Amino acid sequence: MAATRTTPPTPTAPTGAPASALSSSTAILRTEFRLFCREAGALFWILAFPTLLLVVLGFIPEFRQPNEEMGGTRVIDLYVPVAVLLATITAGIQSMPTVLTGYRERGVLRRLRVTPARPASLLVAQLLLHGAAVLVSGAVALTVGRLVYDVPLPQQPFGYAVAFVLATFASLAIGTLISAFSRTTKISGVIGTVVFFPMMFTSGVWLPVQAMPDVVRNIVEWTPLGAASQALDAAAGGSWPAWLDLLVTAVWGVVVVAGAARWFRWE
Repeated sequence: MAATRTTPPTPTAPTGAPASALSSSTAILRTEFRLFCREAGALFWILAFPTLLLVVLGFIPEFRQPNEEMGGTRVIDLYVPVAVLLATITAGIQSMPTVLTGYRERGVLRRLRVTPARPASLLVAQLLLHGAAVLVSGAVALTVGRLVYDVPLPQQPFGYAVAFVLATFASLAIGTLISAFSRTTKISGVIGTVVFFPMMFTSGVWLPVQAMPDVVRNIVEWTPLGAASQALDAAAGGSWPAWLDLLVTAVWGVVVVAGAARWFRWE
């Protein structure tokens, strides 16, 4: 899904004065930003596709009508948080693992070991860039939902932001774990696809979590994005998200990050 990247230039220290770690990390971030902006495929799937899906679903008349079985809530209202979560999945599961695995496969991470910039700088840059892209995508989905379908903005904005950050953290953590286990970009693509579809289901892409049968919902709520979906829905309605939902999302992120740190290899 992401476009093929060129290999970023390897930072080198100026003669007689090694570059500081901070300046090297900044140079890596600038380079990665330029490369990221050239990836039309990744930009479309992260920034545009979630909102485009929301717009398409809004064309269904029944989705714009209050549903008595859901307490008068419209289906389109439930799909705004889904669009937000879809951006986190696309960035974390499909885009970032391919980039990181490609850099390892081409020896970029190995070469960075002998420069002032460390491989960790590249990892941090990728996390920041994909996290920022998810933030922009979420803001666009909320804005379009409000302007086009009159979906109210989150009534508990701080709780919504906390749930959103935790969901992004969990998705990017899973992407890092995929990179840890993938020796080639082909393998990361396969693993990413296998993980992508179940995460789409648990986030409510095919059926909002709130509309799932009780048995299915009770299971989905223990997944990172199922819990995040419940948290976002509660915050959108004006309530503080259930602490259990926030805790489930956070624990998933922490556990997966610990696993990624344990098994990740730079070369």
